[in-house]
This record gives sequence, C-alpha cells and structure tokens, in this order.
Amino acid sequence: MAITTCIFDAYGTLFDVAAAARIAASEPGREAFAEKWPQIAADWRAKQLQYTWLRAVSDTHCDFWKVTQDGLDYALEAAGLQDLVLRERLLALYWELSAYPEVPKMLAALKAAGMKTGILSNGSPRMLSGAVESAGIGDMLDAVLSVEKLGVFKPHPSIYRLVDGHFAVRPKQVLFVSSNGWDAAYGAHHGFHTVWVNRAGEPMDRLPTSPQHIMRDLTDIPQLAARL
Repeated sequence: MAITTCIFDAYGTLFDVAAAARIAASEPGREAFAEKWPQIAADWRAKQLQYTWLRAVSDTHCDFWKVTQDGLDYALEAAGLQDLVLRERLLALYWELSAYPEVPKMLAALKAAGMKTGILSNGSPRMLSGAVESAGIGDMLDAVLSVEKLGVFKPHPSIYRLVDGHFAVRPKQVLFVSSNGWDAAYGAHHGFHTVWVNRAGEPMDRLPTSPQHIMRDLTDIPQLAARL
C-alpha cells in the first residue's frame, strides 16, 4: 500500500530544540551560561521528555509548556545557574525555535509529490502554532495534531490513532518520522512505516518494536516516501 501521508514529530525532528540555549549562549553577558550551555540543553531536553512519560504513567497530565518549564528549572539548578532573567530569556527563545536547514526543501518536495503532511506532537496547540509560524512552514503542512486533544503524552497508543482518524488513512499509508527512537518504535508498533532521525548517532532503544529506517537528517524523506 503506497504512502500517502508523511507525519513528523515536532521538537527535535523539525525544530532544533538546542537553538534556544545556543542563541542565549552567544549573547553578551552570558559567559557563565556559555561555558555550560551544551549540558544544560541536553539536561533540559532529557527532563522535558522524562516528565512527559512520568505524567503519562501516573495520570497527572499537564500541557507541554509546563514540562518544558520544569525541565529547564531542573537543568539550570543542576548547573548551578538559578538566574531568573536567563530562565525567562531561554523560555522566550523556545517559542522561536528554528527549523533544521533541510526542512523547508524536504516539505516542499513532499507537497510537490502530492503527499499530505502533518505534525503529531506532545506540544500544546499554542506552542506548535508559534514554532510553525517562526519556522515559516505553515503553508507546507496539512495538519498540526497535538496530544492535548486526548490529554496524554506519547507513546500512548491513542496518540498515533489521531493520524488515522484525521487523515482517513490506514497506518500502512503513513510514513512517520521522529528524532526520538522510542517514538518511531511505537509508531511502528501502531503500523506506520517509520523513520528514526538519529542525528547524534545514538544506539537503538531496546523496545518491543523498532523503526524500520534510520537517517541522519530529513533530506532523503521524499525519496523514501516515494519508494514505499
């Protein structure tokens, strides 16, 4: 069954989640932060994700902006930088994340080939709207789907079913792309064709299923979608 629909995770897949910390580190007067920003960015992202999983399994859902703030607070405290001005600057920059360089051309190629495109993300609708607008890719997306519709984070099975219902497709008609190996794995468990965008060269997660394809960036997604 041919692929008709390409769905992307947002943060870390289309949008560079390290951009907020990287930009702040380049600003005058932030020398102390500049020395530690890569570790802070890594801790921020790790805790952001961990808090989604913990809230999902404990049935204590909140929106993604809350776990984004909580993750940052942990990361700054771990680095010994409890600076409220820096905190507010980093959070402001998170609303202006840039897309990875290959994203606009990749999405344009998918649309030119007649594919439906969309986002499936833990992000709240308001956060996703800001990111899409900041990156200038709104006209290349047919839908932006948020877990807030269901009130539970990935990888709950109901989240992946949002795609089936919205686009009126069978899972095998969908190519699902995520920078999180666990997300791509559970997308595969749902029945999607999946790609893990493994930019950092990390090992495969040990889970019941695995993504069928691994890429270092998004450049070749249109070619893969056309072959499947």
